[in-house]
Amino acid sequence: MKTLVCTSPGEFTYQESTQPLLEKDHAIIKIKRIGICGTDLHAFEGTQPFFSYPRILGHELSGELIDFDNAPGFQKGEAVTFIPYFSDGTCIACRSGKPNCCSHIQVFGVHIDGGMSEYVSVPLKYLLHGEGLSFDELALVEPLAIGAHGVRQAQVKPEEFVLVVGAGPIGLGTMEFAKIAGAKVIALDVNDMRLDFCKKELGVYASVNAISENVIERLLEITNGDMPTVVIDATGNLKAINNGINFLAHGGRYVLIGLQKEPISFSHPEFHKRETTLMSSRNATKEDFEHVISSMKKGLVNPQTYITHRVNFEKVKEEFSSWLDPKNGVIKAMVSID
Repeated sequence: MKTLVCTSPGEFTYQESTQPLLEKDHAIIKIKRIGICGTDLHAFEGTQPFFSYPRILGHELSGELIDFDNAPGFQKGEAVTFIPYFSDGTCIACRSGKPNCCSHIQVFGVHIDGGMSEYVSVPLKYLLHGEGLSFDELALVEPLAIGAHGVRQAQVKPEEFVLVVGAGPIGLGTMEFAKIAGAKVIALDVNDMRLDFCKKELGVYASVNAISENVIERLLEITNGDMPTVVIDATGNLKAINNGINFLAHGGRYVLIGLQKEPISFSHPEFHKRETTLMSSRNATKEDFEHVISSMKKGLVNPQTYITHRVNFEKVKEEFSSWLDPKNGVIKAMVSID
């Protein structure tokens, strides 16, 4: 079978490899769609934490269930996706119901080889039914679950102002699920095209351009002088993360979904005077995945609006670097394997 390997930063190579054999309590999936996410782009750039080379990327996946061992309720040939965070089930996080931050986690396509391949083998306990969704939709469940988990971490309440910093795919998903939770969502980004997308496609309450507008003045205006009670960073940008505390209401919650290699820092007085709750949000749980699938089925989320670029698997190597350029307007690139 054909596999695409990121051999080093900036380098991809197509290789022929052996199709995985069926193991006990595993499933074999024929991959149909691969969503390209920020983790893949950062790995290609060489800026992704927790990463080593060579690596087969890809964890936003959907496909056809080809074979399995001991999977009651599943049928060969059905469309499936899966949770790509493999946990040990025994560490303190797992025992506390937080396998998404397992101390020995193995993220598919990050710590171990992922889905840029014609077939993959997956432990059955992570397999999810397609529930009648398309391959495109199922490949977008994982990135949307990241946002859904961040919103759940923040304990977003109806009618409160939630500022989401960063209108990339993860930020957009975060906005969607903050809206579903009943929040008044404010989008903050530097790209007018993405901010227009937030307004037209997602229907956010307000949007702010961090370059062309005075952010604090605009937020005070939008929130009637209160400032947002929740700020969620989905950029992973060091400057944005450090600055986000200044946009938060007193008594508010600051949630970091975006990941940064360098140490973060901000004024302790600014942090302290707000009695700020600071938390990170890592990956997602089965509960989040199920929430996303349910929301898709109810029509609360239209994942097709995210897909701006499509490419066949054979063309990924030559197209990939172009997705790093903001001028190309990529929100979500979707790879198809025939």
